[in-house]
Amino acid sequence: MQDKPKIDTAIPQRRYTLGAFTVVILGEVQSSDGKDYRYVAAVVREGDPEPGLYLTVERPTGQRPADPYDMRVTMHDGSQVIGTSNRWAGIEEFSTDALGLIASILDLQDEQPYRLM
Repeated sequence: MQDKPKIDTAIPQRRYTLGAFTVVILGEVQSSDGKDYRYVAAVVREGDPEPGLYLTVERPTGQRPADPYDMRVTMHDGSQVIGTSNRWAGIEEFSTDALGLIASILDLQDEQPYRLM
């Protein structure tokens, strides 16, 4: 996956199961790709060694702290910014929106996310 976040260190904040997938929400992210991540949601299919989908909330390069965050989806075929908002500065809001988007992308709308951590 060419555009995946290059995470040096991060602290797991939350963990969920969603169908056959595990979603880990990472905070306090330090990366070597030059992006200022607020949170990263890494999605791993049961049995796979690596995430196949990432949702990130990042501050665009050169933006001030008061400016909104971009939400980016990254999959094997590339990445794309799908929204911009200050709403995702909080972990509760990011987690809720991320789980909804992940369920939609993976066609898991009938599955209920279960928080493990």
